[in-house]
Amino acid sequence: MRTFRVAFTGDYLNEQGQSAYGDLGIPLLERSGLVRHHFLRDQGPQPGDRDYWNSFYKLEVRPEHLTGVDGLVVLRPWIKRSALEAAEELAVIGRSGAGYDKIDVAACTDHDVALFNAPLGLHHSTASSALLFMLALAKRLPEQERVARSGDWSSQAKIMGGELEGRTLGIVGLGHSGRELVRLVAPFQMRVVAYSPHADRQQAAALGITLVPLDELMREADFVSLHSRLTPERRGMIGAAQIALMKPTAYFVNIARGELVDQAALVEALRARRIAGAALDVFEVEPLPADDPLIGLDNVILTPHWNASTIDVWRATGQATAAGILRVARGEAPDNIINREVLERPGFQAKLARFAENRSAGS
Repeated sequence: MRTFRVAFTGDYLNEQGQSAYGDLGIPLLERSGLVRHHFLRDQGPQPGDRDYWNSFYKLEVRPEHLTGVDGLVVLRPWIKRSALEAAEELAVIGRSGAGYDKIDVAACTDHDVALFNAPLGLHHSTASSALLFMLALAKRLPEQERVARSGDWSSQAKIMGGELEGRTLGIVGLGHSGRELVRLVAPFQMRVVAYSPHADRQQAAALGITLVPLDELMREADFVSLHSRLTPERRGMIGAAQIALMKPTAYFVNIARGELVDQAALVEALRARRIAGAALDVFEVEPLPADDPLIGLDNVILTPHWNASTIDVWRATGQATAAGILRVARGEAPDNIINREVLERPGFQAKLARFAENRSAGS
């Protein structure tokens, strides 16, 4: 039996050096008897270090982190080509979540490293977050709460909200979470349009979705909800021109990636009341700077890129990531590989072959 060595990035840890997020799938790895794991502790927070939380989205995996490592499980840090140059033994990277825009996929392939993610662990939670935002915006929940807290009940009539029923939902990106949102809004009898260039028109129609160009979606939707994966060509895809097409009564929801949106243009539209409001879980710069103009606006709901991160999600993604790591530890390819072309590379096949003797081990 050959031991498979796995590193977890240090941002999984709290200030006491323990898992901050509960079950990461580590018990599953330990029960296999095949895996030895450690954390990249120099990436973790130190007690009282408040600067860490201003820069933890900028963490990077360095070449020395990958020395003597067969697998890496990553939460937030960047993985650039330079980190993989000397990673001769690294066979797999497991991304604990769906997005992988901070990982150089081409470099993974070039260095015979399979990259996989956990796309199904977050799709329901992401969609339910979007629905939560839509309901909170429609019902004007933040304003209602402010009235209750202030005791000025004479303002009740000024803050009447609306319903989702009968409104048009525009979904940008019809992947797992986008389709799940369609399922969740079915009882509200919304008209659903979507912009998703690679979606199958017949499959969309079967779900009651009309595929439309982006500009048409922006003009017609009462709620615009972003579910696109961030790629270089999609960066800034929602700009001033697209926002200008929205109805003055429309709401904007982003639980995907902040870089998909021209944030300054969105701020200007919200400030000028050219749209009714927005709810954002993601931003161009994270953490959101304390002096960001979004913070001073009363028609936007802000959450810290965490709304979809629930106990249930962490359990599901931890199990899915551990299962993928275990497959490689047994000399097999993991599920949900992003760079599938790596499977045909002799270098990757040789890395898998090192662990073929583990296939007879119990699951």
